Amino acid sequence: MNTLFLLMAQYDGQAVIPLSRVCADYMHLTVEKFKYKCLNGEIDIPIVRLGADTQKAALGIHVHDLAIYIDIQRKKAMNEQNKLMGRDE
Repeated sequence: MNTLFLLMAQYDGQAVIPLSRVCADYMHLTVEKFKYKCLNGEIDIPIVRLGADTQKAALGIHVHDLAIYIDIQRKKAMNEQNKLMGRDE
């Protein structure tokens, strides 16, 4: 299954998904808490600033970057599960 294509379908083909939607749908964090975690390196996903280079510019996540992030998180979870179950990786 291809995460990118599933996200493209979920978000009607948008290239950049508004930060508020990503936070609500996947992160379960407020936008401010999400930005804080990104700036501190706790969450490794680039935030795209759309429009003018100002503080008030719209923020979003590129759909490809979100797909990569989800796939990495899945890989980490699979590794943890394999270790827990005593399986070779």
